[in-house]
Amino acid sequence: MDTVQVLNIILALVVLLILVLAGVAIIIIFKYKSKKEQVSSGNNEPVKKAPVTQITRDGKGIDSIYKFMEFDKIIDSMIVRKNYKQYIMVLECKGVNYDLLSEDDKNAVELGFIELLNTLRFPIQLYIQTRTLNLAEILAEYKKRTDDMQDQINRIKYQITQARSKGDQEMYTRLQLERQRRQNILEYGQSVEEYTRRMSEGRNILQQKTYIIISYYTSEYGDVSKYSREELNDIVFSELYTRCQTVIRALVSAEVNGRILSSEELAELLYVAYNRDESEKLRLKNALDAEYDRLYSTAKDVMEEKKKRLEAIIDSDASKVAAKSILRADQITKEERQRRVKERAKQMVNEYKNELSRPLYEETNRQIDNANVDELLNEQENQRRVIRRNQN
Repeated sequence: MDTVQVLNIILALVVLLILVLAGVAIIIIFKYKSKKEQVSSGNNEPVKKAPVTQITRDGKGIDSIYKFMEFDKIIDSMIVRKNYKQYIMVLECKGVNYDLLSEDDKNAVELGFIELLNTLRFPIQLYIQTRTLNLAEILAEYKKRTDDMQDQINRIKYQITQARSKGDQEMYTRLQLERQRRQNILEYGQSVEEYTRRMSEGRNILQQKTYIIISYYTSEYGDVSKYSREELNDIVFSELYTRCQTVIRALVSAEVNGRILSSEELAELLYVAYNRDESEKLRLKNALDAEYDRLYSTAKDVMEEKKKRLEAIIDSDASKVAAKSILRADQITKEERQRRVKERAKQMVNEYKNELSRPLYEETNRQIDNANVDELLNEQENQRRVIRRNQN
């Protein structure tokens, strides 16, 4: 076999390889276009995806988690199921302790419940969920209130100091009583906070919640194929809301209050139902508050944070300067008032100069110069009170 034959064979192989690659590329492009057309034409109907199945080593398949989820999504305080064919609203019910009622009250509650059952024209379901009571939020609320009460007491203490320095005995007494009243409230709140904290240590406090589940099927409305997804959601929401209000009004006669759960509360309800053990440690509300459901960063700019901290420092320093300035201005005002009072007193004494002996006149002026005006006024007021008390 000469060199020309070898080159012809290599050339034929290269051409064959190019044709194979071109065929593979055409197949891939055709599949991509078909998939794109399927997505673009499915505006009203959702594209159904086959459940992802993993194959284990022993050859058994593991179904996707979405196959076990019994709902499609949550929208407008409704749970959507069965490919937008069933919608659900949930009512949270809060009633009274039936065992503590009198016989007449128990009979009234039973009659109200019978009336509820008689007024129902659609099926309902009762669902009871037991959760561990989260006392952290309650303790945080107690802490916030006690701190606020302490700030109020501190402001009253400052006002008491001002009233004492001005010699306003009536204001001083009233502020003392108000401070004592708020101090008693503060001590009571702190005792409740401490008791709640000790009660929650080392134990799980369970809370039982009762729900009424109300469903609506799109088949009840008739042919809905002519409506878009948004219009269908609005129609079903109106129908479900009407049913829920009917049940809520009927529950009132049985001494039970009901309210419709929001979308976030529905998500928490399902989260606890599917994750009974983990829900005590990994709470949905904490995840939402921390914005773990965000796919992008929502943190503020670093410079904005620095400006915010700087503004806080400036406000704090400004409040301190204002407080000290007020105290100094008040002191200066007191000194100016005492100076003018002494000048006026000397003028009044000077009017009677001819009627006073020289030693008495000079001693009077010296007493005025050395006198503390506030102390003299308080002493005079106390003498008047003693006189009035003796007269009575």
